Amino acid sequence: MASWRHAVGVENLRTSAELANVSDPAWHRLRELVDQNATARVLPVVYEAGQAVLFRLQVTASSTLGSLALNCGGLLLDHGWLRILGGGTSELPDLASANGLGAPSPEQEPPGSMTVAYDVLGGIFAVNGGDLPGDLGEVHYWGPDTLDWTPIGSGHTSFVQWALSGGLQDFYQDLRWPGWVEETSSLRDDQGITVYPPLATAEGQNIAAANRAPVPFTELLALNQDLARQLGLLPDGQSFHVEFKED
Repeated sequence: MASWRHAVGVENLRTSAELANVSDPAWHRLRELVDQNATARVLPVVYEAGQAVLFRLQVTASSTLGSLALNCGGLLLDHGWLRILGGGTSELPDLASANGLGAPSPEQEPPGSMTVAYDVLGGIFAVNGGDLPGDLGEVHYWGPDTLDWTPIGSGHTSFVQWALSGGLQDFYQDLRWPGWVEETSSLRDDQGITVYPPLATAEGQNIAAANRAPVPFTELLALNQDLARQLGLLPDGQSFHVEFKED
């Protein structure tokens, strides 16, 4: 997984065909896990669009990251609660765009972290490329209840396997409420749920009693960022980069 951290910016870039045509594609193994998860939904992607994302990432389809970019628009788990990024759709950003990666070049610096998934409450999962606490390559979670990064103890492949194998239930048990399935299922893929009082405040600890409403995900992210800055948990000028495609 560390390859994306170093591949972008080198002179000998690989073509999308070289990155896609590998002898051991990871998608077959990943698809088996998806098929075993009753709540998982695979979003379609135009193959050429997936190839373009693969080229911008400069990782092969042998990796979980590359296989997601090439073979699906993204994965929706637990009725859309978690959105694992892939090649992108009209409502879900692709892995390259979500991290501000354009066409790779010798001058382009790779990001210090790579966003790989987000949840319906505005939580973000990202792989550490040097800017986050913890080990390089380790997935971290930025939670709307803590407004801070926490390492989860695994890399990207293990994170995806864990999410597909039922790990979300225990992870989110304090952030779910009666009726969450119906509320989450009714959202578009570019929407999240805002909670008031905010989850990071003492008054917002009981999410079942809080006011909840669907909002565009970019708006939800901005609200969480503003709250983090007000509490001194996010430096001025720092933000999370998430782009959504136009319809």
